[in-house]
Amino acid sequence: MSTERPEETVREVTQAEAEKAGETQRPNGWVNPLRDQRDRRLPRIAGPSGLVIFGVTGDLSRKKLMPAVYDLANRGLLPPGFSLVGFARRDWADQDFAEVVHEAVREHSRTPFREEVWQQLAEGMRFIPGTFDDDEAFEQLRSSVEELNVTRGTGGNYAFYLSVPPKFFPQVVQQLKKHGLAKAAEGSWRRAVIEKPFGHDLESARELNAIVHDVFEPDQVFRIDHYLGKETVQNILALRFANQMYEPIWNRSYVDHVQITMAEDIGIGGRAGYYDGIGAARDVIQNHLLQLLAFTAMEEPIAFDAEALATEKLKVLKSAKLPEDLGVHTVRGQYAAGWQGGEKVVGYLEEEGIDPGSTTDTYAAIKMELDNRRWAGVPFYLRTGKRLARRVTEIAVVFQRAPHSPFDSTATEELGENAIVIRVQPDEGMTVRFGSKVPGTSMEIRDVTMDFAYGESFTESSPEAYERLILDVLLGDANLFPRPEEVEASWKILDPIEEFWATQGKPAQYAAGTWGPEEADEMLARDGRSWRRP
Repeated sequence: MSTERPEETVREVTQAEAEKAGETQRPNGWVNPLRDQRDRRLPRIAGPSGLVIFGVTGDLSRKKLMPAVYDLANRGLLPPGFSLVGFARRDWADQDFAEVVHEAVREHSRTPFREEVWQQLAEGMRFIPGTFDDDEAFEQLRSSVEELNVTRGTGGNYAFYLSVPPKFFPQVVQQLKKHGLAKAAEGSWRRAVIEKPFGHDLESARELNAIVHDVFEPDQVFRIDHYLGKETVQNILALRFANQMYEPIWNRSYVDHVQITMAEDIGIGGRAGYYDGIGAARDVIQNHLLQLLAFTAMEEPIAFDAEALATEKLKVLKSAKLPEDLGVHTVRGQYAAGWQGGEKVVGYLEEEGIDPGSTTDTYAAIKMELDNRRWAGVPFYLRTGKRLARRVTEIAVVFQRAPHSPFDSTATEELGENAIVIRVQPDEGMTVRFGSKVPGTSMEIRDVTMDFAYGESFTESSPEAYERLILDVLLGDANLFPRPEEVEASWKILDPIEEFWATQGKPAQYAAGTWGPEEADEMLARDGRSWRRP
């Protein structure tokens, strides 16, 4: 019988506290031999290591990566000798780089700023100026890594984060190989972290995998999908498999359909060079939404480890079946001028840097099914778009209506379908929608909701996704990183849709600030359903 009291929480420990408690240092972190290593309530602390960020001057690094590193240090989850090396095309000295990181941390970190934490982190910062074809710069990087091994005790353990446009992935990994940075000495490790997109179709994804795996072993490569680092996404597994009440009805016998939505209320901003020619489906559906689908529909894994999770997710992706008529069951759209948050905004074709004749989709919606025993006949509707009515990402599992109702039709005319809605962002949590009697003498039933919100149920705020994922990289924990087989299976789903759209005319237009083109509403209306309006 457990003696743990519910009100007690597990506090994160520092390296000094870990050593005092009798914990021993290992390449992937600190382990207490007197505790059950499988107890995931215990804090996981990275062992001696360093992080090299290519493209360190970009928005992703400034707004997400560097603040996440500070937040990890502030929570006591990085070793005292942790080192951060930036590589970019800027003529900076180490102190200039430290100032840039300081500014980014002050502006974007989640946890309070503490000078003593910052000073310890800043001592391990280095900056390497150069381009990706600059052999001299990579030699300087190698020298810095060797120097940090001695002065900071990193143990030769380094993760190389490629926060660069995909076209530079091959060049960077080849340079790492050429200058001996990819190969670790015995007892240490080297890892590569790659941001999406992982190719732009199946063929390019396979080519990229081949290039990367020529330099790094598959278990050394971590493909970042930041959505998988969000607490709510991980909570899908807890919701389904740690509770008895949901899993028995999580199947075709009870579920009518599933809607997965990622809506953004912003336009493309300054990303015209990246976005045009890529589009919403390649940018979001191929990775984020298909991963959310896999977590929602997968069978229970035999363990919460990378191999078991990947096995079950891959089964889902391989069972995907597209409709025969893609013209009826898929929609692509493009936002036109409209009103967003009380402000007049331009359409996609008027955005700076966009070709006026562009057919790139800023909205995409698809219908698909899973050809397996659990989900046969249950449609999954996926949609994503920019300049929509509000920013929201959610998974809605909508249940079939009750087969028999003893109530008069007038009593239930306001009753909808039961649903479990998992809110990924913002306001992370879950809503259960069900019918309840309205107070009064007559029998009237109306939809009500029960809400669970992370912010109200837990005293500790959820870590940013990049905090969790960067720590997982340093620990060598690949649970939340898509495998190459998953990436290729996702492209096999999306490629036929993209090929079909390429034969069509211009995308459907929708006004900014709405929920997308009318064609998307018609797509569901043909099935007797409608999109949720979160």
